[in-house]
Amino acid sequence: MKIRIMMTEDIEAATDLQQRVYSAIPPFTQQQFESLLDHFPQGQFVAELDGKIVGLAVSLVIMWDDYSLHHTWNSVTNNGYFDTHDMSGRTLYGAEVCVDPAVRHHGVGHGLYEARRKLCRAMNLKRIIAGGRLPGYHKVAERMLPEEYAKRVVWGEIYDPVLRFQLGEGFNYCGILKGYLPADDDSLGNAALIVWLNPDFDADRPTVLPTTKLLQEGI
Repeated sequence: MKIRIMMTEDIEAATDLQQRVYSAIPPFTQQQFESLLDHFPQGQFVAELDGKIVGLAVSLVIMWDDYSLHHTWNSVTNNGYFDTHDMSGRTLYGAEVCVDPAVRHHGVGHGLYEARRKLCRAMNLKRIIAGGRLPGYHKVAERMLPEEYAKRVVWGEIYDPVLRFQLGEGFNYCGILKGYLPADDDSLGNAALIVWLNPDFDADRPTVLPTTKLLQEGI
């Protein structure tokens, strides 16, 4: 397996991957993928195994103060067109990660998250923030609020595959984003707000946009 920068010719395979991973959430359109690659090509990664795309990670840079705890996926990405990407920001926002179900537990997710961390360090960004799905929440929604569900996952009393994985990748749980992604039936539209702080961040240095070649060599 290798992690590399996404290219235009990967769009069809990336769309197919999203369709395999999600039953209710629609995949990105061709136009959305093209807009994403136009605005921030350095922030888009795919995992490739035996010539097949088996993982995808999408990100953009934002001014975090513009969003905070009250944002939705649509607001932070402008309905998936990603023209909210703002190089004056200090936050790398993770807008999507998906892994082919056939190759889960083989390090694909970890590789994509590590590529994001390397990007965050290379750009001298302060943090990575994302809204993570809570796919197990619908099973217990009649008994507890999403805030309690997430806390119980953090405490180790409930297993949620997404949030538990993110905690294992060094992210901290910060709260619940309600109505974050209404199409996500398993999470009932909720998401966990998570953050990873870049230990190498230097407030006296500017944000740097690495070339895709330099970034590719560092993955």
